[in-house]
Amino acid sequence: MKIRAITAGINISLKNQTIQFKRAAQVCHEVRGMFEKQGYEVQTERITTQSWAEYCRNLPNEEIILEIQALEQIVLENDIGFVSIGTVRDPHLVEIIADIISSTQHISASVLVAEKDHPADNNLIQKSAQAMHQISQKTKGGEGNFRFAAIAHCPPDIPFYPAGYHHGRPCFSIALECSDLVSQAFADAHDIADAENELRGILSDHYKKIEKIVQKYARKTKFIYKGLDASPAPSLLEEESLAYAFEKLGIEYFGASGTMMIAGMITRVLKSVPVKQCGYSGLMLPVLEDCGLAQRYSEGKFTLDSLLAFSAVCGTGLDCVPLPGDVPVSRLAAIITDVASLADKLHKPLSARLFPVPGKKAGERTEFQSPYLVDCTIQSVGPSE
Repeated sequence: MKIRAITAGINISLKNQTIQFKRAAQVCHEVRGMFEKQGYEVQTERITTQSWAEYCRNLPNEEIILEIQALEQIVLENDIGFVSIGTVRDPHLVEIIADIISSTQHISASVLVAEKDHPADNNLIQKSAQAMHQISQKTKGGEGNFRFAAIAHCPPDIPFYPAGYHHGRPCFSIALECSDLVSQAFADAHDIADAENELRGILSDHYKKIEKIVQKYARKTKFIYKGLDASPAPSLLEEESLAYAFEKLGIEYFGASGTMMIAGMITRVLKSVPVKQCGYSGLMLPVLEDCGLAQRYSEGKFTLDSLLAFSAVCGTGLDCVPLPGDVPVSRLAAIITDVASLADKLHKPLSARLFPVPGKKAGERTEFQSPYLVDCTIQSVGPSE
């Protein structure tokens, strides 16, 4: 098991951002040091701000981009790998997100298209779809969409990106990469019930150890500990694939009958682990971040619609799904609408992180350069693409 991210959340102003980022970075570095002393590998440190609409208010678009580029540089100077500038609900601001993403390399952003008292907003959904399309055209291989998502019913201070946004007092939270624990629990299980018991025991042991380390630090800092996102984020390694872990429990292949049952069982276990939880805390199935998922998707064993159905019992929605480069904006908007509608109905955090791949058609294979993505074959999303 690895620590995917230590994520600090802060409110900033453009006048004092250097000091504010330095303090947040110090928290991340100190927590990292505590984990590493206990033998854990920490992959990333991240900082999340409140909505950039607040600190860039009334600035012209060109100046907003310059300020965010300056913000990115300050973060890098403090040895922080990624920063989220939060989420927005202003359609006019959504229109410049593609320019922000394409002019930076470490900035993530999102659009909150639905929340508790504001159901799915068609205008924001349309603007988000346009942003995804523009990002695919303005970034190499469309990879900029790795740093953008349309989110629905997502609470503040999710430690995973690009959904993370901050609200309230300074805080920090933890994200894990522990698909290896799922694989371990399922390897020798005799049946589903046995697998559930094994998984609950393994996750409880490991998560409690993580929480004990974090709580020790939380007692001596002014940053609030928001919790641990219990989601077992996937690995790029074949032996740690979530898809292949599912198949150890006897289903013919990931996507076959029984897949949803196992997904629901994993999410049930995650919710039962007795630690302070935050964020999604559900099963993640990002196609392009898991070699097994990418392989089964390439084989047509499951589809985008399958993933949407799994979202009813999983955690994140449609995550890292490759699409043909010529997918219409209207189709992107329809897909986001489905995700937001499901989040509205189930009152759960879901997001849509979609990858239109420029120059690629259904049946062709992606050729990403990112070390965070696995290549796979693109599926058709309908007759009109």
